[in-house]
Amino acid sequence: MGILVVGSVAFDSVETPFGKMEGILGGSATYFSTSASFFTDVSLVAVVGEDFPQEHVDFLRSRNIDLTGLAHESGKTFHWKGKYGYDLNEAQTLETHLNVFENFKPVVPDQYRDADYLFLANIDPVLQMEVLGQVRNPRVIACDTMNFWISSKPEALKKVIERVDILIINEGEARQFTGEANLVKAAKKILALGAKTLIVKRGEYGVLMFTDSTVFAAPAYPLEEVYDPTGAGDTFAGGFMGYLANSGDTSEEGIRQAIVFGSVMASFNVEDFSLNRLKRLDYKEIEARYRSFKKMTHFEGLAG
Repeated sequence: MGILVVGSVAFDSVETPFGKMEGILGGSATYFSTSASFFTDVSLVAVVGEDFPQEHVDFLRSRNIDLTGLAHESGKTFHWKGKYGYDLNEAQTLETHLNVFENFKPVVPDQYRDADYLFLANIDPVLQMEVLGQVRNPRVIACDTMNFWISSKPEALKKVIERVDILIINEGEARQFTGEANLVKAAKKILALGAKTLIVKRGEYGVLMFTDSTVFAAPAYPLEEVYDPTGAGDTFAGGFMGYLANSGDTSEEGIRQAIVFGSVMASFNVEDFSLNRLKRLDYKEIEARYRSFKKMTHFEGLAG
């Protein structure tokens, strides 16, 4: 099987210096699934309300995303409202309405339980542990989290990190979780908990990957136009995990290549609001930008 993702499907209302959109499609699992679907099969577990329109369901299905695990409950869909200034690395949350997501209890359908790749998107670490108890033997488990869970449920989060292969978080969260200002020291503390690989998202400054013995850095792709960074981290994770699942190469070299594909996908995502850029993206564009990434980061070794 391909990838199983458990997370949120939501409505977003977003304002940036470049525009404003109300009630657009969002959610961590939505961005992840759409991005990953360019590389492999994806199965999604999430919950939406009775106000979730059929057009969004049709779009996800058009990406060959299996929605057997998408529960439809009475009530309204999770809705997040946020605003960005010219520093697009940081969102100001204006409103959060959990709605049906407040009582979300992920149930993994039996046909998903043998998935080779599992991504635990940004949800309560207690629920992440419940998902881990429902799957059989994933080849790779990766997860994300956020500052709210770091401050409110640090012990539950530590238990999750003990079980995962790859943790993907941003640099502020890495510092908050460990109490270390220095990212190298923070990485050592996180890896000591059990994760084999730590990937630190740094927004416009790119990505750092840490293992016990190595560090890898990938820049962000330089863009002329950035409209909306919402979902960029989840789009990165989707591209990363999607390529990893497609290649089957989980060596450090394979993971490095997957990081660049993740960065490529995130660079497309921010070029428009919601998933609009991903909706009109084709794989030839992905390959072309990957080649541009390679040229941008290539340099020769020392002679002799």
